[in-house]
Amino acid sequence: MDYVLLALKLIVSLSILNVWLIQYNKPTRWRGGDAKTIVQEFHVYGLPTWFCYLIGILKVGLAILLLLSIWYIQLAQPSALGLSVLLIGSIIMHLKIKDPLYKSLPAFVFLCLSLIIAFYPF
Repeated sequence: MDYVLLALKLIVSLSILNVWLIQYNKPTRWRGGDAKTIVQEFHVYGLPTWFCYLIGILKVGLAILLLLSIWYIQLAQPSALGLSVLLIGSIIMHLKIKDPLYKSLPAFVFLCLSLIIAFYPF
């Protein structure tokens, strides 16, 4: 496997897992509005708590599939495209509440990396 592709998969998947499993209850400068946790962030966006958990399950699941794609290449494109759709949603939510653009930067970077993974020539 190409080392660049391996690095991209590790960066995207481990970063998503970090946000949703380790940093979920901690304030960061990237959270929407003045939210201190992921659940608060979804409330700032006007979304219900159950939707936060649904998105969390999807993002964690897709990040795990992206990690597994290191060994099972056929998982790369569907997991990267799934993450891309969710990351577009993240960017839209930041724009919806008129967050400063820098708060959308992580989602934008991971969207770009996910699209590179999805369309990398195999």
